[in-house]
Amino acid sequence: MIRVDQLYMAVEPSDMRGGMDRFLSRVVGKFGSAKPHTAYCFINRDRNRIKVLVHDGFGLWLAVRRLHSGRFIWAEYGMNGKLQITAEQFNALVIGLPWKRVGADSEIRIA
Repeated sequence: MIRVDQLYMAVEPSDMRGGMDRFLSRVVGKFGSAKPHTAYCFINRDRNRIKVLVHDGFGLWLAVRRLHSGRFIWAEYGMNGKLQITAEQFNALVIGLPWKRVGADSEIRIA
């Protein structure tokens, strides 16, 4: 599978109409560069669709996930426009769980 060592979230909503090249330019603009083995997550304004751009060291992957009901839980605006998250937090995020409460031991905690 694809090795991902770091995961980042772009905090502000993004236009989801773009493809791989547009999201790569957003990554370079917001994060400075697209680092190998790193995933970059973007969300739309309605918070029901995310796109994840992954640089696997050889090329790029672009994945999309859409919720038919409900919304993804996302970071608050104003956090410097980007946020690093853990693999456990990412796994909770993409299935709609409260990822901010996931600790290093993968337990969901009450804030």
